[in-house]
Amino acid sequence: MAPDFVIFGAAGDLTSRYLMPALARLDESGQLPKGVTIRGVSQEDWDVDRFRRHIADRLATLHEDIPPGVVADLIKRLDYRQADVTNRDEVAEALGKSRGPVVAYLALPPRLFGPTIETLAGLDLPEGSRLVVEKPFGSDVESAKRLNRLLHESFPEQSVFRVDHFLMKATIQNVIGLRFANRIFEMLWNRDNIERVEITWDETVALEGRASYYDRSGALRDMIQNHLLQLLTLVGMEPPVTMSERDLRDRKVELLRAVRNFTPEEVERHTARARYAAGTVKGVAVPNYVDEPGVDPDRKIETFAQVTLFVDNWRWAGVPFVLRSGKALASDRHEIVVHYRPVPHLAFHEDHPQPNVLRFQLNPDRMSLGMNINGPGDPLDLERVELATDCCQQEIPAYSRLLLDVIKGDPILAIRGDEAEESWRIVEPILHAWAEGRVPMRDYPAGSDGPDLG
Repeated sequence: MAPDFVIFGAAGDLTSRYLMPALARLDESGQLPKGVTIRGVSQEDWDVDRFRRHIADRLATLHEDIPPGVVADLIKRLDYRQADVTNRDEVAEALGKSRGPVVAYLALPPRLFGPTIETLAGLDLPEGSRLVVEKPFGSDVESAKRLNRLLHESFPEQSVFRVDHFLMKATIQNVIGLRFANRIFEMLWNRDNIERVEITWDETVALEGRASYYDRSGALRDMIQNHLLQLLTLVGMEPPVTMSERDLRDRKVELLRAVRNFTPEEVERHTARARYAAGTVKGVAVPNYVDEPGVDPDRKIETFAQVTLFVDNWRWAGVPFVLRSGKALASDRHEIVVHYRPVPHLAFHEDHPQPNVLRFQLNPDRMSLGMNINGPGDPLDLERVELATDCCQQEIPAYSRLLLDVIKGDPILAIRGDEAEESWRIVEPILHAWAEGRVPMRDYPAGSDGPDLG
């Protein structure tokens, strides 16, 4: 039976900017089951018509490419109930008497995750109901453990979806296919052949009015703790026995457990932080981060973070994994880059040809392999070439695929509870050392390539 899709926090930006467009694309592709009801729940004193107008206006403003007919069909599906998520009776009334399972999507501020979970736990939800939690899942190891304990009191792990839309991108999933369906790559996927791995998410966008969230988070928590560490697991994990949910997530957790727990001295050597100063990005003036509306300079929140991690296991011992993310930079760069070691001996004219580089570009989706071949003239000269392919266009966007997995009840690409805890275990020593001032806060002009880390 098709589930009731209930969005808590339906009046917020996440719903109109991501969830509704994703549902519209599912509907457009014919993959949104006809029996699925979509109900918004929020504290706003709205009726159904007011909610529908709000969503229609936001889609028209933010997603002009969605055909009007598709938007109209989606709007007809929408229902709305006003409720305080901490009030059990109001939430019970908002849910109504569902005939099938309920998908409860918490599009809420993190501070409301715990109270909402407690409220839902006190209700007799139909069998097969599931709970969807956006990032951030906790703020440190202990808070993630508390949240997991609270979830598991009422929801089995199979019914909990800690979601990360990054893992739904075609190129990310192609990392798995490239590694485990091609002997030529997996045989070379180790410390003997790979010199370093770089995982980068550089953005030209600045704060864009998100101070209420970002100035309490920063680049390390917002990007590296969840998104980039998830990419690290797919690059570094051992081959799973099957592509089942359990086998795949077991391997991801094993990789995270092998990531070295930094001492304060290692944090000083292997991490960097910075925040943007005034500058120009794509011809638009950007103010100093500390002068942005809503920013508290005393919090010393970074807009750029770089962390070099080490995986202490047989496959990866000694290989640096460089994770980097920043805002208000010169260009958007979203990629995983695998740098191979140089050949041990070269009989050509060039003393230092470029080593092979395997690159996964995440937006647009593209894979390439840099190689050296004989030049057109002297056969002892080398020429650099790139073998590249554009990844097949996804049938539906990443967020739509995420919601489809939730509706189907397939948690294979959701984050398991122990994954979330291990991710905080890796990041927590860095946060502590930064709070103690062990790593200086650098500056970089908005529109530059980032801070000088030399």
